[in-house]
Amino acid sequence: MPRQKLMRKIGKLPEFRGFNPMGKVGDISPVVMCLEEYESIRLSDYANLSQVEASVTMGVSRPTYTRIYDIARKKIAQAFVEGRPIVFEGGKVYFDSDWFHCNSCDCYFDHLRKELIVEKCALCGSSDIEQCLDMKMEADQTEVICVDGKRGAAKGCRRRGMFN
Repeated sequence: MPRQKLMRKIGKLPEFRGFNPMGKVGDISPVVMCLEEYESIRLSDYANLSQVEASVTMGVSRPTYTRIYDIARKKIAQAFVEGRPIVFEGGKVYFDSDWFHCNSCDCYFDHLRKELIVEKCALCGSSDIEQCLDMKMEADQTEVICVDGKRGAAKGCRRRGMFN
């Protein structure tokens, strides 16, 4: 039995949900591209990172990154040749974002919009929050180290970066 797929780190979400070919009429099934596949194209082709650098950025091995990138390129080629739309969704991913802990409701939450200041808890609205310095993201366990040095397991108030 193969081992469980580990979560892949995504640095930036696409600013759109997909693409549609121009001039194609009819109900055509889209090519579904996972977020980790989108991220591999963004890192290698847009940011011009080597596969080694990109694999470190995503938190996967270089062979795993190569497989993700190869699948992404094949899906893009399929969409171009067959004139099919591309839709971005799903994948076993977490986001490269800041994490916070609410002392009032004991909730851990992430903050994707780095340009905005976090002033209150995303769940209860309390201002008694602290930023967590290190968030270890794995499929089976989440461990948090907060600014004051306390350790704790996430309570599940947030899906810890899962994109649905």
